[in-house]
Amino acid sequence: MSWLKPREGKHQYPLIDSDPHASRVIRYMRPGDYVTWAAYTAGTPGVFWVWEQIDRTGFRLKPQLWLGATLGFGAGFLIAYQRSSMRFWGWTENAREEARDLEELTQRAREGKPLYGESSQPAWVQAAAHRNSQYSQLKFSLFPMLNLVNHPYHGTDPAKYGVQAEPAILESHEGLRPGEILRTKGPKALLEKQRRSEES
Repeated sequence: MSWLKPREGKHQYPLIDSDPHASRVIRYMRPGDYVTWAAYTAGTPGVFWVWEQIDRTGFRLKPQLWLGATLGFGAGFLIAYQRSSMRFWGWTENAREEARDLEELTQRAREGKPLYGESSQPAWVQAAAHRNSQYSQLKFSLFPMLNLVNHPYHGTDPAKYGVQAEPAILESHEGLRPGEILRTKGPKALLEKQRRSEES
């Protein structure tokens, strides 16, 4: 989903990371996220219990409660994960996360460590992982996917952490970004290229 390029100034809060690693998203969760997670875990079997009291089926309730708790636990985690991710993207208030991110990554830069961790994966795997996981939190209802690969594509300037390096930008071998590839190689572009060749 990396064709969704973050737009500067679109949101009132600063972008921290456009594709944060799952461990960071979980570590940066706020108490409110854990409360949401717990509410879903406890609330789902609670709903099953209320339904049973309203319209008794005569079946054993224990398996239904366990199933409800399991489903609620999973749903609660995904919602808490999404809430935390939105703060990384700058879609919701994120002053606490911004300060923590600046402190942690500045310290990593001072120690000479890679800002976003080291990866044993080749560059093409890192790029593929980034393309698959960026903004995937918006489609948890279709397919829950978390970023489990360290890569350099995070949509921010490393200079703010004290690293003298250009931001990592995902490009094709022709220097095109994901959204630009469709515009230059799509049907309209091919027709335009054919028209120009016929004119010359």
